[in-house]
Amino acid sequence: MSLALTHTAFLTARLLRGFWRMPMYLVMNLVQPMIWLLLFGQLFKSVADIPGFSNGSYVNFMTPGIVMMMALFGSAWAGTTYIQDMDRGVMDRFLTSPTSRGGLMVSTMLFQAVLTVIQTAVVLPIAGLTGATYDGGWPGLVVLFAAAVLLTFVFSALSNAVALLAREQTALIGISQLLSFPLMFLSSAIMDTRLSPQWVRDVARFNPFEWAVAAGRGALESSPDWASVWGHLGLLAALAAVMGGLATAAFRAYQRSA
Repeated sequence: MSLALTHTAFLTARLLRGFWRMPMYLVMNLVQPMIWLLLFGQLFKSVADIPGFSNGSYVNFMTPGIVMMMALFGSAWAGTTYIQDMDRGVMDRFLTSPTSRGGLMVSTMLFQAVLTVIQTAVVLPIAGLTGATYDGGWPGLVVLFAAAVLLTFVFSALSNAVALLAREQTALIGISQLLSFPLMFLSSAIMDTRLSPQWVRDVARFNPFEWAVAAGRGALESSPDWASVWGHLGLLAALAAVMGGLATAAFRAYQRSA
């Protein structure tokens, strides 16, 4: 166990060193959410006046959704690490070495989680400057970060599985785009689902992206419904475990065919 943890730490540090040499990746992943926050957050702030919208400030409503958008879009590309290692022959060297197989999988998920935490720490103060308030205080913010990290684990694992099975960057891009935008719009990230058609509300109940948004937003309210918050976090944690198992199975399939 200690050897696996050591390998995981070294492999995560390897990815972080690569990121440190190319920080533009973080900047580019921030661009689209910041556009949504700074531009759409101001253009559509009158949405809060629509009857049925009972969340107060639109910026308050939208900020947790922006955080989860960053987590979703960033983790959807996690499998790129594997594809690059395959193309460069690095993966073959890993497989012929005593490198922990679990470490290879977990390190990519931890790496994406670190990026999610950094991005969230950047966005929240900027959202505060535009009028967002965090009535849930530090406990609410901790839950928001936890929900973002769990969402990152879910989709990092899925992205890894797709990369290991498809082994093509174009396939990973296509599948990531196919999943990301429908999941975002079939949620309450940018619009209260109580104002959406009934079928959208029904789908959102089973949408893991919505679970993360609901947990983060609920925890930041002045009087959180903790039963709902912990319920959504529990669903995310369970799905992260399932997706981790799927990614592990995909890794084993890749090993057998390598």
